[in-house]
Amino acid sequence: MLQATPSDTLSRVKAIVADLKHKPGALLPILHKVRDTLGHIPEHTVPVIAEGLQITRAEVHGVISFYHDFNTQPIGNHRLQICRAEACQARGSRELEHYARERLGIDYHQTTRDGEFTLEPVYCLGNCATGPSVRIGNHIHGRVSAERFDAIIDDAITVPLDPEPLTEGDA
Repeated sequence: MLQATPSDTLSRVKAIVADLKHKPGALLPILHKVRDTLGHIPEHTVPVIAEGLQITRAEVHGVISFYHDFNTQPIGNHRLQICRAEACQARGSRELEHYARERLGIDYHQTTRDGEFTLEPVYCLGNCATGPSVRIGNHIHGRVSAERFDAIIDDAITVPLDPEPLTEGDA
């Protein structure tokens, strides 16, 4: 992800908006491209996006806050999501959440000191039959126990980051 000054960031976002604003449902492709380019969607870019699409800032914020793949702050190298839906809760996700917070030394919406992991809750990964489920990068893991969680974390540190970003339909 790029480190840029606020004015450079705004120039990049204006170019993204200009390039994609004519697509049907342009807001999602624009938000994905901004996130993929900058690593997150900085708050100061919301007015640029809204103005470019001739929609309100509230509409842009609404979409950013609705989809768990969008974030307004930088995140760790690995986004680690634990499913909190009822099916996963029935299969032990609350215990897994507690274990993950202890193991990583962070709470939800925080990033580990080394910048490796950001822990996030998610309310369905579509993997209900094999809960509790965890997503790291583009990979969903089912039946995650404490031991399996440790293996997933260890693998994430030793294996290169996912080469393929999420696509527009994955938000």
